[in-house]
Amino acid sequence: MALRDGVLLQSERFWAAAVRSPGGGVKVTTGEKRRLPGHEGLQHVPLLRGLLRLGESLVVLPAVRRSTGGPVLPQEDPRLLAATAASAVATLALRSSRRGSPLLKELAAAGVSVAPILLLLRDSRLARYHGAEHKSVAAYESGLDPVVADKEHARCGSNLIAPLVVTTVAGNLVLRAAGKERQPAATFVAGLVSIGAAMELFSWMAGHQDHPLSRALRRPGLEMQRRFTTSEPTAEQLDVADIALQELLRLEEAAPPPANGRPPGDN
Repeated sequence: MALRDGVLLQSERFWAAAVRSPGGGVKVTTGEKRRLPGHEGLQHVPLLRGLLRLGESLVVLPAVRRSTGGPVLPQEDPRLLAATAASAVATLALRSSRRGSPLLKELAAAGVSVAPILLLLRDSRLARYHGAEHKSVAAYESGLDPVVADKEHARCGSNLIAPLVVTTVAGNLVLRAAGKERQPAATFVAGLVSIGAAMELFSWMAGHQDHPLSRALRRPGLEMQRRFTTSEPTAEQLDVADIALQELLRLEEAAPPPANGRPPGDN
């Protein structure tokens, strides 16, 4: 994850953040990831395991904010907050409209929900740190120099967009067909199922990158990265990303092997 002036990387057990200070130095903070209640049982249950993994990744963010001592999270940028609010209002208006077919309205809502944020991120400092994050991880995985490594990455969260659009549209169409689209409890449950199903698809895509369906689902996210959410970083931004990566690797090497024998998780 790109920060406003740095990079946050996570493995299965740890996180490491490196942030460039106004004076030019780099502040590095690290920590062990918290396990949510029921982790041991839920990590093997389809749909729920995706929600669990996503939740444990998000729980890291308050700890990063506290340890860095400043507004480093992208969500703290007032312009990004405004763009998110505008897209939410437009999405609600589209779904409430009585005109058009349900499928077209859902597809239009999906596009409107991300368009303002993408335009805001294009060629921004956050996009350059996002590119630095990808290049550092790709260089570690391939042995290439980070300067020539790709700034688009197959495991980036943007590649979750297409699976999430598919599962969300399907869930909302089911709600409409059942006449429950205005019932908060049904909408909430459908939303959780959509996210869990999208995470299952995302995990499957990571393990089957050459499958035609995987390539098709990954294409929108890669194009999104190429055109909007990543830019070529400066040498100083690459240094920040590399510092975060080396610190995360140090934590993993110093820790005992995980009890389940699995290797460290992805970025």
